[in-house]
Amino acid sequence: MDDRQVPPAYNEVGKHGVFPQANHDERARFNFLANMNGYLASQVLPGVATAFDARAKARFAEETGHEPQTRKEVRSCMEADGYYQAWSSIRRNTMEMRQQAGRSLVLRQINDINSRAQALNDGDEHLQLDASVEVPHYVSAVDIHCMPGCYYTELAPGDVSVGANYDCGLFVTTGGMLGRYNDGGGQALAAWLKEQYDAGFRPKRVLDIGCTVGHNIVPVAQAFPDTEIVAVDVGAPVLRYAHARAKSLGVNNITFRQANAEALDYEDGSFDLIITCMFLHETSSKALPKILGETHRLLAEGGKVLHVEQPQYGDDMPLFEQFMRDWDTFNNNEPFWGAMHDMDMYQQMEVAGFDRAKMASVGLAAVVDESIFPSAANDDTEDYGRKPAWHVYVAAK
Repeated sequence: MDDRQVPPAYNEVGKHGVFPQANHDERARFNFLANMNGYLASQVLPGVATAFDARAKARFAEETGHEPQTRKEVRSCMEADGYYQAWSSIRRNTMEMRQQAGRSLVLRQINDINSRAQALNDGDEHLQLDASVEVPHYVSAVDIHCMPGCYYTELAPGDVSVGANYDCGLFVTTGGMLGRYNDGGGQALAAWLKEQYDAGFRPKRVLDIGCTVGHNIVPVAQAFPDTEIVAVDVGAPVLRYAHARAKSLGVNNITFRQANAEALDYEDGSFDLIITCMFLHETSSKALPKILGETHRLLAEGGKVLHVEQPQYGDDMPLFEQFMRDWDTFNNNEPFWGAMHDMDMYQQMEVAGFDRAKMASVGLAAVVDESIFPSAANDDTEDYGRKPAWHVYVAAK
């Protein structure tokens, strides 16, 4: 059997110095959820498109006199379809189950995890927390990804529980597609930057905005150990966890700092490279222009900004695909997802001060962990659960 037909067992997950330790039953829960997600995607999901083509679209046309002309109209007819309701409900439930499974695993051993993190963090200048930083409304208003406490809730002084929950469940949610350490996206970024390095682009100072547990920036730091990196986030628990995680992996060139990217206190032109990775869609219509403005202010002449996101909704994307990609807006506690993907990001960056002539886009696919998926090593196609495609907006200065 092709190894890509089933997700890897949870035994394969990478275990760094602050990673939660799962017992037999906890691993079994995660394995069930990973396989359920794979089954939903490969066996159930195709039926949603069939339901749309076979009955929902025709029913909508009969009621309105025209076929759906926007993704909102696609949603209005699909939300009344029993097959879609079943698929969507199960998908939402698997996310809630994954969060609760991770939370119970973490809370069972939280004193030990917090102690391990504290031992790695105490007295280290590479972790800079600031209690005066206010958590913005777009983070505090909803538990993003259905994660209890979102990215910022602390259950005790020095707590890292939300970071540990986020980290231990990524392997399940993605079916192992990001590798043992959930860093396949970061490895892809590092590989792309090495190509740019060979072409003459040599960033000496890097800013990562919205770093969460550092899984995307650590591979960049490992690839460029002499580069100074600053990784910011508003959540103290994820920063504590991120710093301890990186340090236990032998990475010491990242400073994890608590700060709001809408207004950073660094001087103009402080960074040669600025990165956001699947972060902008978790902000808001008011915050995003401010963040983009800060990236322009902070970028040095000759530098680059990279925004890694899912593809935008455009005229070249079929309405049904837009509707399906928009599922997270209404069902995964990511309210800005749809609005952000409706935006013309090039126009947004231009308003922030970037020159349209110096903008580009790059396709990026996560680096496959061949030790988990040997048969995927020579497969360049996009494959659910193995090689997700991201759209990278690049702006130079």
